[in-house]
Amino acid sequence: MSRSHEDWMDLALDLARRAEPTGNTPVASLIVLEGEEIGRGLNEATTRMDPTIHAETAAIQDACRRRKSLMLTGATLYSTMESCPMCCWAIFAVDIEHVVLGARAVDLNRTDMGSYSMEKMAALTNRPLKLTTGVRHMECVGLRKAWTARTGRQA
Repeated sequence: MSRSHEDWMDLALDLARRAEPTGNTPVASLIVLEGEEIGRGLNEATTRMDPTIHAETAAIQDACRRRKSLMLTGATLYSTMESCPMCCWAIFAVDIEHVVLGARAVDLNRTDMGSYSMEKMAALTNRPLKLTTGVRHMECVGLRKAWTARTGRQA
């Protein structure tokens, strides 16, 4: 059975909900290739005391280990939150071809991101980017806004 973007984002949302009780930002990513999950990650920056362990980088590390490859050509990355510049570059570096997002930085009035968007990063670096946005948008935005209200944190 083939899963839809909504199905994959539902799985990412379930994973993101597991990050918050550990003290981390509730963000998660899944990487899918040919209809199969090949990587998953959630934000673990706080618990691992490593600011580079975002959901996307953790999912990329997982997928590369599983596939024993530094390239993920043809894969799709699902993320509950728009990828930061560091994660966006990691996505480009492993040749992920399609990114599916729930929430965007602009949805949350993230002043710490300036005018950043993944599209601007792609244009700046002359990288191709197939982007699908708004998948489970309300759920992804709601999860992040509720977390911000409880913790007072944005990132």
